[in-house]
Amino acid sequence: MGSSDENERLAHPEFWDQRYAQANGDQPTHEWFRTFGDLDSFFNQRLFKTRSPDANPKILHLGSGDSDVPAGLYERGYKNQLCLDFSTIVVDLMSKKHSNMEGIEWKHADVRHMDNLPENSIDVAFDKGTLDAMIHGSPWSPPDDVKDNTSQYIREVDRVLKDNGVFLYVTYRQPHFVRPLLNCEGTNWDIEMDILGDGASSFAYHGFVLKKIIH
Repeated sequence: MGSSDENERLAHPEFWDQRYAQANGDQPTHEWFRTFGDLDSFFNQRLFKTRSPDANPKILHLGSGDSDVPAGLYERGYKNQLCLDFSTIVVDLMSKKHSNMEGIEWKHADVRHMDNLPENSIDVAFDKGTLDAMIHGSPWSPPDDVKDNTSQYIREVDRVLKDNGVFLYVTYRQPHFVRPLLNCEGTNWDIEMDILGDGASSFAYHGFVLKKIIH
């Protein structure tokens, strides 16, 4: 990643509007972190084997950007997907690009305030780098805005997720730094973690699997 100042800009829609405005045809401008193909084994274990397309699970993409994951899941038979992003430019771009895929909806929204989504309405929430983009500064002592943004976001995910739902979060951040952010006040998660990739790359990344603990 870049400088601290640059990292801080990632939490603002203006940065992404400018980035996505440079879109070049079918080429993603910023598939900055793992394609659908890269994540196939993770999805196989954590989605395909547990929630088949026949069950028609409601899948929520949190900060979907111009990722190829929604289209990849669509090709696997998942036809009940909602993609949220706070960049109006990328929402418009992806809506037009995949207008033939009935069953995927792109909407403009801030994932920290998903007011139009009712509670307990989502089967699978998916985040690939969105929480990561809210993080800057010292990982040992995150700035107040990082703690505020991430906790608002995670509580919203908890709110919209069904009691038997699952939150899949793919991150390049170090697990010991993101766990405290995931375990924010007002949530109670059972957390598992998969180490992703072939192990040959120094670019380690992880897949977190979060489920609500219901008392």
